[in-house]
Amino acid sequence: MSQKQHHNDDDNQTKNGMVRGLQNRHVQLIAIAGTIGTGLFLGAGRSISLTGPSIILVYMLTGVFMYLMMRAIGEMLYMDPDQHTFINFITKYLGKGWGFFSGWSYWVSLVFIGMAEITAVANYVQFWFPSWPAWQIQIVFLFILSSVNLIAVKIFGEVEFWFGMIKIITILALIATGIFMVATNFETPAGHASLINITQGFQMFPKGWVSFAMTFQMVFFAYQAIEFVGITTSETANPRKVLPKAIKEIPVRIAIFYVGALIAIMAIFPWQKLPVNESPFVMVFQMAGIKWAAALINFVVLTAAASSLNSTLYSTGRHLFQIAKETPNSKVMKSLKLDTLARNGIPSRAIIVSAIVVCISAFINVLPGVSDAFALIAASSSGVYIAIYILTMLAHLKYRKSQEFMADGFLMPAYKILNPLTIAFFVFVFVCLFLQKSTVVGAIGAVIWIVVFGIYSNLKHSK
Repeated sequence: MSQKQHHNDDDNQTKNGMVRGLQNRHVQLIAIAGTIGTGLFLGAGRSISLTGPSIILVYMLTGVFMYLMMRAIGEMLYMDPDQHTFINFITKYLGKGWGFFSGWSYWVSLVFIGMAEITAVANYVQFWFPSWPAWQIQIVFLFILSSVNLIAVKIFGEVEFWFGMIKIITILALIATGIFMVATNFETPAGHASLINITQGFQMFPKGWVSFAMTFQMVFFAYQAIEFVGITTSETANPRKVLPKAIKEIPVRIAIFYVGALIAIMAIFPWQKLPVNESPFVMVFQMAGIKWAAALINFVVLTAAASSLNSTLYSTGRHLFQIAKETPNSKVMKSLKLDTLARNGIPSRAIIVSAIVVCISAFINVLPGVSDAFALIAASSSGVYIAIYILTMLAHLKYRKSQEFMADGFLMPAYKILNPLTIAFFVFVFVCLFLQKSTVVGAIGAVIWIVVFGIYSNLKHSK
């Protein structure tokens, strides 16, 4: 199939009725924002403490496989840029059963991510205003970000652009600070800033291979939502130009933002002495003389969490809209008109319903017993996320053998080897969930979810 036969990139409106309001600069920053989570700002100390400098290898290796997954998603979206979710390809190439499973599982997982982020937003705001009730903060932020999503996709893109810019500036500032400190042999409470802090006494598994393996699932979830840039394809102007560019630059972003930041942190502060529960970013900026570093990083993670919530509302709305379109016989979907678009080409009803569900988190913590169940389901959804990634890779394998395969498209390199290898890596990450007490219960829940809901979904659509 040739590119000309399939799609006109210059169309302002897609065949599904959505508007191509996102420009190249929006998509590039959305791609960056999706690659960098709050985990880097807050949790880097913990992952470094588990395995030392070899954490850089973990970030790079995980980044490679996430990039390969994005190449697979990118290849399919390049073939059909009107698809507003990669889940559609699971339906198309693996069948309606797995499509139904993936659609609902992904939506539920995103809702729980949204709930986690809105809870985090409240915590970050309370850093400055501890007397403000968390539930009120959550509702206000949800209202604001829902409004951003409902006005126009271009407004959403603009907000994400600036959210992403804040992350970039912060990380580049950390790296620049690290370079300055190393160059000047800056004295720190733990010695002197130097690259020797990284190389001296280097061991691949300083705390054993189990600790090393445990970091993979931590790093994996730092990359979670990297696929979000693909969800914007059907609302991106010139997607066949913009999407490949955004995906191709993922390795560079990983090298700069993750590897660069980690090297800077460990060069400034010997990893053995790095506090586990403190943000390395706060420590570095405080050493540089910025007394308000804690407030600065709190602002950064607040915007990062708000960005994630903003993206989650965008994504949940599109996915619920898609689910509604694929289940026309559902009375609930029909009565709520979730399969309809507003005049501005936005699935506003699906966004509003998703936002209302996310809003439940504002009241969960005050209900006895409910919060424990919420924590279990949220933990389980993380494991299910991995299963959806695996199904996506399997869909790509099927796509390659289909009549729709576009030979002159944005091809995943050496897919016959790298696709199965990526699947194997995701399986490995899933297994790693069983190595840590904090994730093992969620992993068991994920297995139950995948088996039970997977069987139900396939039986439902085998009739």
